[in-house]
Amino acid sequence: MADRPLLAVAHRAGNNVADLRAALDAGVDLVEADIHLFRGVLEVRHRKAIGRHLFWEKWWEVNWRRDVILPELDDVLSCVRAVANGEPRLMLDLKGPTLAIAPQVAALLRQVAPDMPVSVCTKQWRMLDAFNGDPHVRKVFSANNALQLRRLRAMLRRRRAAGVSVRRQLLSPAIAEELRRGADVVMVWPVDTESALDHARWLGVTGVISKNLAILRQLVTAR
Repeated sequence: MADRPLLAVAHRAGNNVADLRAALDAGVDLVEADIHLFRGVLEVRHRKAIGRHLFWEKWWEVNWRRDVILPELDDVLSCVRAVANGEPRLMLDLKGPTLAIAPQVAALLRQVAPDMPVSVCTKQWRMLDAFNGDPHVRKVFSANNALQLRRLRAMLRRRRAAGVSVRRQLLSPAIAEELRRGADVVMVWPVDTESALDHARWLGVTGVISKNLAILRQLVTAR
């Protein structure tokens, strides 16, 4: 497994059109975009909302909503479709807390990109039910803590999944092997340093999710 090419996923690159294009030009396999629902409107962003007027990115960065330009999901889909040549190059990470985001994303995909292959990832697995019957949507079950990982392992014993995404620090090589038996793709995050990449290889996962474009380029070039 240590010598197997790793799937290269650009973490959060789809939240900005310039980063999206740079990641696609670098040849990454998937570009991730974070999708929120705010006052009934889909928004492409990783930033958290503070009330109606502010965004925050961790604790050190607070912005007025009016000063931040967010890409439209339609534009993200169009940008990826223009270079993907029918290949699955986009992963949408659906954020909570409301489950209502999933039906809206599913409806938009059916309307503007019905034949476009897309991965949909979320920690709230019930959201994935909104995409039942959509053959071009790959469902990715995400786990961010030990409890979610236990639930994920139990689920994979009952049925196979197209993909899973797990916080890297939760895994051991034995658990990663178990996940590979139950899922087509096993991705981990964060993988933003060379030491984290070495750890991911040691674990034996099949893909890494990284904000470090240099690391992703390294993976693509090494194939």
